[in-house]
Amino acid sequence: MTQNLIKSVCVYCGSRMGKQDSFQQSAIDLGRALADADLRLVYGAGDVGLMGAVANAAQSAGGQTFGVIPVHLLDQEVGKRDLTHFIITENMHERKKVMVMNSDAFVLLPGGLGSLDEFFELLTWRQLGLHEKHCVILNIDGYWDPMVTMIDHQIENGFVAPHNRDFFTICESVPAAMRVLNQVLS
Repeated sequence: MTQNLIKSVCVYCGSRMGKQDSFQQSAIDLGRALADADLRLVYGAGDVGLMGAVANAAQSAGGQTFGVIPVHLLDQEVGKRDLTHFIITENMHERKKVMVMNSDAFVLLPGGLGSLDEFFELLTWRQLGLHEKHCVILNIDGYWDPMVTMIDHQIENGFVAPHNRDFFTICESVPAAMRVLNQVLS
């Protein structure tokens, strides 16, 4: 009998809460749902904003957590040292690589420039054939609509191959995102 290895889901999200209460609630719901599904949370190891909300919810529900933070953000993002695994990297590039290498799928919650950077690097690496992992865009209250419109615009104008649109799925709720994750991880 082979033992099932726990699957890991990387969550990209803001180090701030944002202006909509639904953003924080979605982070909390996602953290709980990942723990309930026995999926390990991989994230940026911060204890602030949506990062802290998703991690605290996962921990409260008994889930495993894997945080990765660069040394220069330990104070700013309040490095959450009580995680199952807590890794400090030298820089952002190393952080992103460690997060991708330790994840089986990805979820993009609302966030800022850092979340965009992580998401687009993930898509670029997939486009280049460096991985085949799927990403779910958790589009709470239409937050990511402008970004998706831009990607569609790039496809329409021939700068992005149409099949790249298959690299991610847009979901409007945590239950919908969990259904997609269950499909791509099974």
